[in-house]
Amino acid sequence: MEELYTLEKEVGRGSYGVVFQGHMAKTGQRVAIKRLPCSNPECIELYLQELWAMRATAKNHVNVIALHSCLVQTGPRSLKPLKPGNLPVRLVESVLKGSVVRTPESQERNDAQSNSQRRSNSVSRLQDRTNTVQARAKPQDKSKSNASDSTTPQRPQNRVRKRPAEREEEQPGPLRCLALWLVMEYCDGGDLNQYLLSRPPEAQRNHSVVRQLCSAVAFLHSLGITHRDLKPDNVLVCVTPKGPVVKVADFGLSKMSEGLVDGDLTRQHFSSTCGSDFYMAPEVWGGLTYTAQADIFSLGVLFWAVLERITFLEEGTTQEQLGAYVCKGRSGWLMPLGEALWENADLQLCIPMKFKRAPPLPPPPGPAMCALLLDMLASNPECAPLSKRTPTDTKCA
Repeated sequence: MEELYTLEKEVGRGSYGVVFQGHMAKTGQRVAIKRLPCSNPECIELYLQELWAMRATAKNHVNVIALHSCLVQTGPRSLKPLKPGNLPVRLVESVLKGSVVRTPESQERNDAQSNSQRRSNSVSRLQDRTNTVQARAKPQDKSKSNASDSTTPQRPQNRVRKRPAEREEEQPGPLRCLALWLVMEYCDGGDLNQYLLSRPPEAQRNHSVVRQLCSAVAFLHSLGITHRDLKPDNVLVCVTPKGPVVKVADFGLSKMSEGLVDGDLTRQHFSSTCGSDFYMAPEVWGGLTYTAQADIFSLGVLFWAVLERITFLEEGTTQEQLGAYVCKGRSGWLMPLGEALWENADLQLCIPMKFKRAPPLPPPPGPAMCALLLDMLASNPECAPLSKRTPTDTKCA
């Protein structure tokens, strides 16, 4: 790794991997390096989807995160660049077989360890028969976190997740592919939450963000890529003298269509319930099949939150996040728009949201933008053709 890139510090950690800030050894160019441990086939499948989508986008759009290279870790300190167009055969096998594929040498070691473990278990069972007293573990106390004193509306943690939990421990014995390292362009402005909420609202900046996201999603859809997890956390920002340049990132849940029918991505249907609950479309919430129009709904929620500075708090956190919602009941329970529209397709959304905006208050969106948001947030995708639920409408300018 040191011969090609130098790791400087950790800048992010999620369910799947760790992101480091680093730089190229030869040029000194700053880069972001994401390590994805290949510990189980479910995670490996997501990694390969992300790699495939990022290779398809290459460096062809300024508002989509650029992939510089991919490295395959084959040992504790052994990495090799992955050639463009190639996928690690062992990882593909792992996804197809549903178990991590190892080298013959590691398989022999694992067989030996399994035999040793079975013998140990047999001895343990024999000892258990002679024991008359069994130790019982004491239940641990679970402390409840204190609620935040902030006046920002609060929402419990996301309930709908498709991504499997990451298992950090490495499998015994040397694997052919311990991890994938994705080397990407570095964004110094953080994610969209961090960037916008650390600054006072500015209408020109907000509309620039909206236009750039329109362009990015239109580009992805033109390539047959449905992102399926559009949200502020997955939009990174590069700070430039001319203003922010936003980059759509994190393609772990994305899907690529083999070919478009007359340029129509809505012919490709998906069935997996995935994404983040505040941005999921009603049809996804309902467990129905859905198309790339689900991305447009997510984009509509994102636009609404950006333009009106609508925020909420996850349970147990104090950091504000951008997101639109519906208040339910006297207690003001925050319900995601998609869930609320799935339960009541006739629900009338109040745009602008007025008093639910976070101070300082930006100017509310104009009539043309309100009409566009209502089109993007239509409750029934069958009643809202892609020509309406579209990110390329000229009214977004």
